[in-house]
Amino acid sequence: MSNAILDTTRHRELFNPYYVEAPVHVIGAGALGSWIALALSKLGVEYITVWDFDKIEEHNVSNQAYSVWDVNNPKTSAIADLIKNNVGNEIKIVNERFTNQRLAGVVFLMVDSMEVRRQIWENSIKMKSAVKLLVEARMGLDIGRIYNVEPMNTEHIRQYESNYSYNDDEADESACGASQTVITTATGIASWCVRQLINWHNNTRLDNEILIDFKNNNIISSEW
Repeated sequence: MSNAILDTTRHRELFNPYYVEAPVHVIGAGALGSWIALALSKLGVEYITVWDFDKIEEHNVSNQAYSVWDVNNPKTSAIADLIKNNVGNEIKIVNERFTNQRLAGVVFLMVDSMEVRRQIWENSIKMKSAVKLLVEARMGLDIGRIYNVEPMNTEHIRQYESNYSYNDDEADESACGASQTVITTATGIASWCVRQLINWHNNTRLDNEILIDFKNNNIISSEW
């Protein structure tokens, strides 16, 4: 694949995509995953795989990257077309439910269920040496929570799993399945998520938990 159409000179001093060798997986192409996939492509990242099994519904258009013309189409094919038409890059898409498939490189986990997140973490990410970084986000109407986890780091595992102590009914934030979401929160969190890839690629220290309060303009971050 080639990015002959995309000119990345404006941001190449900060992030040069031609030195990104690790594959990137985006699991879930909803309110966060769709914007993450688009932003990664605009950065010039080539080896992107987007996983989703769902179709676009009318209520998705207001806070996801899709248009009204995409309604009833699979999210994977819609995001692939959007990226191809706007960026000129071709991504790999998998139009099926993610279960225990093999992963490698950097994984953006953006599914809409705590239980599904837990299953993917246990089956395909935890203690898998091929996965170098997990970026996982949860979103409410005007709040966000981002985790950066090294799957082979035992302290990261302990701390991350302590945040799975509640189920979907008890969770105060969710990913793209949140009952109320707004595009400003979705694009804001997606941008923060993609910035984690930039920092990781540049060997910049990553905070492991980032809490963002858009309403009160507050950010709290911590390193494990």
